[in-house]
Amino acid sequence: MKRLIIPAFVALCGTAYGQTFENKFTRPLGDVLNDVSRRFGVRLKYDVDTTGLKLAYADFRIRPYSIDETLTNILTPFNFKPVKQNDKLYKVKPYEYARRTPEDGKKMIAWLTSLYADKAQWEARKDSVSREVRARLGIDPLLAACADEPPVYTKKRKFDGYTVQNFCIKTVNGHTVKGSVYAPSSKGMHPLIICPNGHFYQGRYGKVQQQRLATLARMGAICVDYDLWGWGESEDEVGTKAHHTAEAHVMQALNGIKVLDFMIRRKDVDKTKVGVNGGSGGGTQTVLLSVLDDRYTAACPVVSMSSWFDGGCPCESGLPIQLAGGGTCNAELAAMFAPKPMMIVSDGGDWTSTTPETEYPYLQYIYNMYGAKDKVRNIHLPKERHDFGPNKRNAVYEFFIDVFGLDRSKWDEEKVTIEKEDNLRFKPKGL
Repeated sequence: MKRLIIPAFVALCGTAYGQTFENKFTRPLGDVLNDVSRRFGVRLKYDVDTTGLKLAYADFRIRPYSIDETLTNILTPFNFKPVKQNDKLYKVKPYEYARRTPEDGKKMIAWLTSLYADKAQWEARKDSVSREVRARLGIDPLLAACADEPPVYTKKRKFDGYTVQNFCIKTVNGHTVKGSVYAPSSKGMHPLIICPNGHFYQGRYGKVQQQRLATLARMGAICVDYDLWGWGESEDEVGTKAHHTAEAHVMQALNGIKVLDFMIRRKDVDKTKVGVNGGSGGGTQTVLLSVLDDRYTAACPVVSMSSWFDGGCPCESGLPIQLAGGGTCNAELAAMFAPKPMMIVSDGGDWTSTTPETEYPYLQYIYNMYGAKDKVRNIHLPKERHDFGPNKRNAVYEFFIDVFGLDRSKWDEEKVTIEKEDNLRFKPKGL
């Protein structure tokens, strides 16, 4: 008789919702989210598929006083996350390991700052983290295996105050990196600026990239860009899917180092003035290259550097370098450039929106350990969004005019000739 008590009780009390201790109060995830939507009066937009997914302890995860806590509790077991669009709309997205929140960024900066009270402690941390970044990236064995053949160049194309020449460099395992050199028409020694490009429209072949490099070349700097791994001519070699792999993370860094290896050997390069500058994913590369290569004397990451976003593409975060030192972020990696000149360009429409109050004061704190607080600067454009528009480019020009002594009188984007993509591709027959 006792054996019938529990089933009978369940039959009486559990059938209304079908939830019991025995089944862990499980409900279909889609049903739970529909209930939450009605309960809180919000609309949910899905970037994930919830079909067939079931949630244990479903209704116990609901917090009647907070839609945000409710959605986080419900979605976390599936590696989903809520992203608030406005008071009435939330997106349900896959968990993004490389993206956190501005509040997380503040906490990370506070934790990092607590690790070093003086220059000696900072230097010890810097050495440890930089070594671990290299190890997690796995770059040193690949660099050791690289070919050491000089670049092959196409003929120079002459424009108003500058020239453009395409190149091909053999790297490792039969791969190559291809790009273009924008150089001043004038003779003599010139600063060198390596310009990794981001995911902006058309990559290194786009108008914005050409405008910036050609203008800097007109003002007196040799500027070099090269394809992202799996983009442009690299796509012809390894395929477009290769860009969305961990391999892209290490190979783009390797390509940047090899480009510098050969360009810095040029007789017209002033080795005391070597810069690195890129936007978005190119800004992430700018920070990483500054950590991996101490030959740079000035750095300028644009709309990229953040304490709460590592870069959303595997080419920026495909390998777990942010786990170095028990946890780091691009702000700490950028700080490793101290005390050399650095400018951070940020805006109000992306993950750099917190730069003036979070990341920039932290960078000043590190630079101040060297008595070089004035060597780091921030240009913040609160009304702008994520791009490499005129105001961002103008900030870059001002920075390199200041640190490299470029010729301001040659600053004129209207003098730049925008070439077709085909012209910027390496063509052996054009040698």
